[in-house]
Amino acid sequence: MQNRKNSSFALLAFLLVVITMFWLIRTQFLSKKSPGFLGSGEARVGPADIYPDPVRTPGATNPDITQDNIRETICNPRWSTKSIRQSASYTNHLKVEQIREYGYSDSTLKDYEEDHFIPLELGGNPTDPRNLWPEPLDTSIPDGGAHSKDRVENHLHAQVCAGNLTLEQAQREITEDWYRVYTTSVPH
Repeated sequence: MQNRKNSSFALLAFLLVVITMFWLIRTQFLSKKSPGFLGSGEARVGPADIYPDPVRTPGATNPDITQDNIRETICNPRWSTKSIRQSASYTNHLKVEQIREYGYSDSTLKDYEEDHFIPLELGGNPTDPRNLWPEPLDTSIPDGGAHSKDRVENHLHAQVCAGNLTLEQAQREITEDWYRVYTTSVPH
């Protein structure tokens, strides 16, 4: 009987250690991909309010757009994001939900653009809520809002279509730190 109690106690202790290790790994190491950090360990150059929450909006790609077909899709002058863009009723409904989820104090819809974090012209998913977020038009810095990110999207799109970047590289650049691209590569 004593051996059973000892075995049960040892098993319980082992499970407790495994659960604790899993929790530590998940909270201490995996959470390093939070706002303000790039995969390479560099801090983002912009303030937190210009980036989406990486848990709610990590970005999602469109499986129909690949490096192999960019000449027929995003780099084809006859192709348009209008062909895959969702209706305003879909994005406005999502914008209302996400403004609440993000906890923004300003709930005025016109103060936000429901933005594709990975833009459609870089193979972003048009409907996945993980790729859409209520991007503020005005932020804590004058050039950190939606209009500046749009310039980065156009710049990266041109770079992909010119063959200077792969689609994956452009997607990574915009999700890691779009503002870094804005300050270092986009003509002002």
